[in-house]
Amino acid sequence: MRFVLGPNEADYDTCLRRLVSLFVMARVLRGEPLLGIARTSGLEAVAIVSRPGSGAAPEAFQALAGEVWAELGMGARARYQAFANACAPFQIEAPHLHLNMIGVRWEARGSGLGRQLIDRVQEMSRDDAASEGVTLTTEDPDNVPMYQHLGYRIVGHATVAPDLRTWGFFRPD
Repeated sequence: MRFVLGPNEADYDTCLRRLVSLFVMARVLRGEPLLGIARTSGLEAVAIVSRPGSGAAPEAFQALAGEVWAELGMGARARYQAFANACAPFQIEAPHLHLNMIGVRWEARGSGLGRQLIDRVQEMSRDDAASEGVTLTTEDPDNVPMYQHLGYRIVGHATVAPDLRTWGFFRPD
């Protein structure tokens, strides 16, 4: 996200919330899954999932995306497109679910909540006759061995910018 928003973004946290809300609304407006784990202190971990190739974005999303990109600027939009272009070769032919984002509150990291969400997405794929597995990407090299340990195989690797690399993964059902 920092790459998309740019290194000189003055109000990074506000812009980050706006960008994440765009990605979440893409799932909401398409009726795609949003997962969460709540504890007594509130929502501790979340994940959003999509079904690639599910058709054109709804008009409401297109309008929202136009507003958000206008707010964030054409530089952010261009960097997002550069990231999307770098990930395009990672696409697999088999019908599948894509784990778009996963997040765990800092205080809850290391408690296994991320693993629970990943396992749930894999279970959703197994229960879905139209899905043959789950894809995801990561830009954190420390995550690569973890995803491999969970049964994901690398389907692609790309350098998006001098300081940003990304890996694409797939785990069949």
